[in-house]
Amino acid sequence: MSIVAMARQVAALGDEISAEVARLLGYKFITKKEIEQKILDNGFPAEKLHKYDEVKPGFFASLAKDRDEYLYCLQTAILESAAEGNCVLIGRGSAFVLEELPNLVSFRFVSNYDVRLSRLENEFNWNEKQAKQRIEESDANRMGFHKNFFNIDPEDPTHYHMVVNSGKMDLQGAAAVIVSIVRAYITSEREEAGAKKIQELLLAQRLVNSLIFEHKVNINFLHAVVVDKKIVLQGISDSGACVEKALVLARKAYPEYAVESAVSVVQDFSSYK
Repeated sequence: MSIVAMARQVAALGDEISAEVARLLGYKFITKKEIEQKILDNGFPAEKLHKYDEVKPGFFASLAKDRDEYLYCLQTAILESAAEGNCVLIGRGSAFVLEELPNLVSFRFVSNYDVRLSRLENEFNWNEKQAKQRIEESDANRMGFHKNFFNIDPEDPTHYHMVVNSGKMDLQGAAAVIVSIVRAYITSEREEAGAKKIQELLLAQRLVNSLIFEHKVNINFLHAVVVDKKIVLQGISDSGACVEKALVLARKAYPEYAVESAVSVVQDFSSYK
């Protein structure tokens, strides 16, 4: 199986090209609404979604525990979608959540500012001021979202296998180029290694979710790394007893794995609310 992850500027035809790529490859196109529903299914409250979902969180929202819980639910949603195999995902940092996968191919769609402006004016019958406002808001939100949740610059081309200028290529041409790259890049060896890696990532994320949501373990920035038959917990806590509790729970949930802690215990660390 292979995974194609797309990132895009607003009005750069990212959704349209992604849908065509999925059709040509015979892959499932994971839409924005499907990921949104998975985030909610994983337990994130619907009334709080607008504070975090593909937007730059406000100052207080970025400091709340809801911020980490949204990230946990988002990562789970993306990993669950990718685990289905042979799919195209777009937005929400999917290229960065999945970047460790050997069977991932990632693309970013851009266009000249004037081209994007014209597309929005034509699509929504907006005037120039309205179109400019939409571009500026969207660009700021995408930058803020990626900086806040992944600490990366989404405009850095080195994060992707290829950046596609949809102002220079039409929809069909761009899709054909992407399909040819995917078919040339993905080998049986990459597919096998990727299938193994995604199961490790999904196991790690589900363990984190269980410790945080079910058992209320108070470890901030909790993260788990799974390699072969070992699980390493990472994060920050002000209690060694809390860390020990997490280890006991993890070993009980996954007795076939060796579980270790790399959690930093800082006595005067104040967890945020």
